[in-house]
Amino acid sequence: MENKRIFLTIFALFISFSFISALSVDADYASIYPGEEGKVSVELNNNNNFDIEFVSMALNLGTLPFITVGSSEKNVGEINEDDEESVTFTIKPSTDITPGDYEIPYTLKYTNVDTGISTTKTGSFGLRVNAKTELAFSVESKNNVINQKGKITLKIINKGLGEIKFISVQVFPQGYDLLSTDTVYIGNIASDDSDTASFDVFFSTLSPSVYAKITYKDLDNQDQFKTINLPLNVYTQEKALELGIIQKNNTFIYVITAIVIILAWIVYRKIKKRNKKNGR
Repeated sequence: MENKRIFLTIFALFISFSFISALSVDADYASIYPGEEGKVSVELNNNNNFDIEFVSMALNLGTLPFITVGSSEKNVGEINEDDEESVTFTIKPSTDITPGDYEIPYTLKYTNVDTGISTTKTGSFGLRVNAKTELAFSVESKNNVINQKGKITLKIINKGLGEIKFISVQVFPQGYDLLSTDTVYIGNIASDDSDTASFDVFFSTLSPSVYAKITYKDLDNQDQFKTINLPLNVYTQEKALELGIIQKNNTFIYVITAIVIILAWIVYRKIKKRNKKNGR
């Protein structure tokens, strides 16, 4: 009798462990972006040697920055042994969610068809929230006068929610000659931040443009690039003086004035000396 009780206990434990491993969960999802709905497809695989019924799966989002559009619990019904079923949830991240990887907890319930014993299983699957890259650009120039040395500065603004990394800027001269390297490495730009790349140039036309290639890595560490072509204003000497971009060079006037003063002083000294000699 005692041996029978031990056997039944061991058998019950074996059955319980079999229930725990009866279902495996495999989540497959498309990219989900802040504030936008995304569908998460979950495969439930019955990898044991018995059928299960009353299968249901519920997402436990709690305080996570997600909501489900529609029901957060899906009922599957029955899954035969070595078979699978899929459920799909529509999830919407909050608009201000920080892009990155998240764990989505779930509760799985099912009943063994043969024994009628119900099992509850908890777990989680990974979900990535991507960030759409949104860059803005502006360009400034210094001493932008034709046939003179100047500087152009390209400003990159990260208006997206995610950080962009390993940024470099390469320019291809259009209407100016480069006096410095054609590529500048910036590094990383956080969300709602900006950085600049500057180049020394010699302006050769009145209508140059900044044609540049910006290379970077996105949140998924994938290489991305963007090309831009921004116009520049370059002025003649006369217009630059009129606008106050450059100041008139008065060196020549200063030199002539100094010479005149020196000559006047020499003449004055000679006249004074002659008058003194003549007794005047």
